Amino acid sequence: MEDSKIELADLGFSEADGKQLEARGISLENIEKQLDFFKHGIAKMNLVEPARLGKGIIDLSDADFENHALFFDANKTNLKLLKFVPASGAATRMFKFLNTFLNKFDVEKDSINAYVNRYMAYDIAIFIVGMDKFPFFDEVYAKLKEVYTDFDSLSRDKKNYYFIKMLMSPDYFDYANKPKGILPFHVYLNNIATPIEEHLYECGYYSSVNGFSNLHFTVSEDHKSSFEGIINTVKHLVERETQTSVDVTYSFQNKGTDTIAVDMHDEPFRDKDGQIVFRPGGHGALIDNLNQFDADMVFIKNIDNVILHNNENVALYKKALAGILLDVQQGVFGYLNQIENDELTEDQIPEVVAFFKEKLNRDMEANFYDFTFKSQLKSIKKALDRPIRVCGMVKNEGEPGGGPFWVRNEKNEISLQIVESTQVDLGSRKQSSILQEATHFNPVDLVCVIKNYKGEKFDLNQFVDHNSGFVVEKNVGGIPIKAYELPGLWNGAMAEWLTIFVQVPLITFNPVKTVNDLLKEAHQRS
Repeated sequence: MEDSKIELADLGFSEADGKQLEARGISLENIEKQLDFFKHGIAKMNLVEPARLGKGIIDLSDADFENHALFFDANKTNLKLLKFVPASGAATRMFKFLNTFLNKFDVEKDSINAYVNRYMAYDIAIFIVGMDKFPFFDEVYAKLKEVYTDFDSLSRDKKNYYFIKMLMSPDYFDYANKPKGILPFHVYLNNIATPIEEHLYECGYYSSVNGFSNLHFTVSEDHKSSFEGIINTVKHLVERETQTSVDVTYSFQNKGTDTIAVDMHDEPFRDKDGQIVFRPGGHGALIDNLNQFDADMVFIKNIDNVILHNNENVALYKKALAGILLDVQQGVFGYLNQIENDELTEDQIPEVVAFFKEKLNRDMEANFYDFTFKSQLKSIKKALDRPIRVCGMVKNEGEPGGGPFWVRNEKNEISLQIVESTQVDLGSRKQSSILQEATHFNPVDLVCVIKNYKGEKFDLNQFVDHNSGFVVEKNVGGIPIKAYELPGLWNGAMAEWLTIFVQVPLITFNPVKTVNDLLKEAHQRS
C-alpha cells in the first residue's frame, strides 16, 4: 500500500485519485505515459513517400476484381465471417453548420439570404434548397404543422428557420445528439432506412456463409436500446429478403481505455468536484473490442458509409478484397506450416523473401543473408506470423482524413501505413510536401485476418504502435483542455500488421459526414 501511495504522490495524485483510477481499470503506468506525451509530445511519423498505384497500391482490372471475388466465394465455406462496424459516435459534426446557424441567426431581424452571404454559409443554402429531399422531411414537416397551427401563414424564412430548429431541438428530434446509426438516411417506396438497416443488407451481400452472418456494432451504452429497437423492427424483413440469418451483437468502449485530460499547463484537468476528467480514447480503443472475437475474417466499415441497398457493385469489391486476403493468407500460412514441420528448405529462402517483398511490401531485416539458416527461419516466422489486413483505397478527391504512405520507423524499417495529417510534422517542408503528394485516401474499407496459422487468435494488442497516438485540443464548458487519443484503429493500432493496399472505385465510398451528403446521388432514389 505504501508503494502505491508513493507512486500516486510521484504523479501528484491523491489516494482518492488512485481509487478513481482503480474503479476505471486504468493503470498508473498508462497515466504516467499519457502525461509524458502531453509534456514532451508524440514523435511524428517519418513519411518516406506516398503509396501509389504500382508502388504500394495494387491496381486491378474489372476482370481481376471478379476473379478475386469468385475465389472468395469458392473458399469461404468453412470460415466464420464477422462484419465489424464502429458506431458509437453521435452525429454532432453532421449537423454542426445547422447549430451554428441557430446560434447566429436572428429570425426576427435577419433574412436567411443575408446570413448566407454574410458568413458565406453556402451549406445552409444547399440544405434549404434540398430540404424536401431529406429522408426526415415529411416527419419534421408534419410535426411543425402540429406544433405551429399558423405554420402555413409564416414567411418562407420563418418556415425554414423553425424546420431547422425543430430538427435540432432536444424537445423534438435532437438529431445532433443521436448516433448516426439510428438516423433516417434513405427513402424507399415503403419505408425509410437507417444505416443499421443498410448494414444488415450488406451482411447478405458479402459477409455471409451458408446463409448465416455475424454483425457487430460498437455503441455507447446510452444508445444500445435505440439500436436494438431498430434491429427488432427490420431484421426479420431483411433476413427474409436476403435469405441470410444475421446474429447481431454489441459492445461498448472499455472504460479502461479512457485517457486523462489535462489543462493547457499539462496538469490533470478536474471537474467542479475535484474529480479527474477522463475522455474516450478514440476509435483506437476499439482494438480491444476487436480482440474479443473468434472470427476467421473480419470486414470493417464505418457506420455512415452506406448507400441505397441492392447494390451489387459494393459487394463485388468487398468480396474481391476478401479474395486477395485469402490468397495471401494461404501463402503466409503455407510457409509458416512448413517452418513448423521442418519442411522449409534453404533453397526456398529466396522464394520466401520474394513473396514477402512482392505480396506484403516488406523487406527482411537488415543482414538477413548473413544469418545462419536456423536464424533465417526464426526471422521469417517473426515477420510472417502477424495479423493481415487488406485495405481498399480510393483516389484522393480532397476528403479530410488519412491516406496510404510508406513510413520509416525508429528501427529504420519501411512499411505501408495509413497516416492522418495530425501524425505528420507539418512544420517540416519535406514531410508536408510528401503529405500533399498523396494520390489516395483511406475510406475505412478493411478486410482482416486475426488468427494465426494454427487457428489461434492473435493478441492484437501485441501489434500496436503505442507511441503513435494523438494529442488534440478540446473544450469543456468553455475551458480549453488537451486530450490524448489512442493510436487509431486503422493507424497505429494496426501498425505492426501485414498490410496490403488495393485501389477500389469511388462508388464504394459514400460517407455522410454532413447532413448535406444525404443529397448526393448515392443516397437518393432516382
